[in-house]
Formats: sequence, structure tokens, C-alpha cells
Amino acid sequence: MNNAMSDFSLAIIAGGQSRRMGRDKAFVDLAGKSLIERVIERSADLGQAETILITNKPAQYAHLGLPMYRDLLPGKGSLGGIYTALARAKSPDVLALACDMPFVNTDLLRYMVDQIRADIDILVPRVAGYPQGLHAIYKRTCIEPIAEQLAANRLKIIRFYDQMRVRYLDETDYAAFDPEGSAFANINTPAELEQARQKVIGRMTESRTS
Repeated sequence: MNNAMSDFSLAIIAGGQSRRMGRDKAFVDLAGKSLIERVIERSADLGQAETILITNKPAQYAHLGLPMYRDLLPGKGSLGGIYTALARAKSPDVLALACDMPFVNTDLLRYMVDQIRADIDILVPRVAGYPQGLHAIYKRTCIEPIAEQLAANRLKIIRFYDQMRVRYLDETDYAAFDPEGSAFANINTPAELEQARQKVIGRMTESRTS
């Protein structure tokens, strides 16, 4: 592991209205485990100094046993969650993950952690050229630019990236870790949940027969 990144925090962002799912996405069952439990399990052993949870509904997440923080600026979406994570984390570097990505890849996360450098403010994968802002590492240097975006109610995560030193990881960088391209898939609808279930079932069947 790169020594420059030996001190980092993992922040799981559990926000959103889950309107398309019709219930809290974090607790939707996927083959016997909730989505957030899958994220926690796959990111549990990355060498982080801490794992924290950003949520405005702490009572619902208390059973997970993680330190929890409410949004410092409520109603500011995922960007507000990243801001809170950077402000509350013990470490100057924060790996931010959405709570609804059940296929996050442990080896890819380790690779990301190892790639951060002192001269990088953000390390973020791209899919078809689009940054995955809730599967990214942010340095504390991002706090002030994010605060400016939030004050102006500009809530698109990547909007402040052009002010920062960004290292992008493209498909050629992470294909060896995620050949199926599923690490960044998040579950927003019942149809996507069913697709994820079929993927899990397929993997379980394959592991039994191999």
C-alpha cells in the first residue's frame, strides 16, 4: 500500500429518497443480505483507519454498529454527504461509497487506495467517460470547493472537479479487477434489483460447479 494513503477513512453515504425503489434501498434484501451490508462486507478490510456512515436516519442504521453522522447541511444530496464525510472523518483522505452498490470490488478498492498521491485531490473511476463520484477518494482539500457548490445549491457531484487535481481511472485501468463491469452498479429500481439477484444466483451456481 502507498504510504501516502496509509491513513484514510471509509465513508458510506446512505442518503437519497429511494423514490423509484419505493422503500429504503439500503435495506433491500439481495440473496439474504441487505445492499448496505454487502457494501460494508466488501469494503471491510482495506486498511482504513475507520468506517463511518453518513445518514440522517441513525436509528434505522444503529444495528450496523458504525459511527454515524448526520448531514451538516441537510437537503444537499450526495454532495452534501461527501462534504459531511470529509468534515467528520478522522483522516484527511476519504473513500466515499454509495450504500446501494452491492458489487463493489474489494481488489479494485485496494488498487484505488494504493494509487492516491499527495498531488491528487480526487481519485475517481470513469465509466464510458463519466466519473463515478460515489465510488471515489476525496482529500480534505475538497471541503472548501464543495462548500461553495453547496452554498450555491449546485449539487451535481462532479461540478467542482475542474477546480481540483483529479486522477481518473478508466476501463483499461480497472478491467483486470472488474472484468464484468459491475463494480459501479447501483440499485435504484425493482427491475435493477431483480437483475442483481439473477447475477448473484449465477455467481453462486458457477462457484458450486467450478
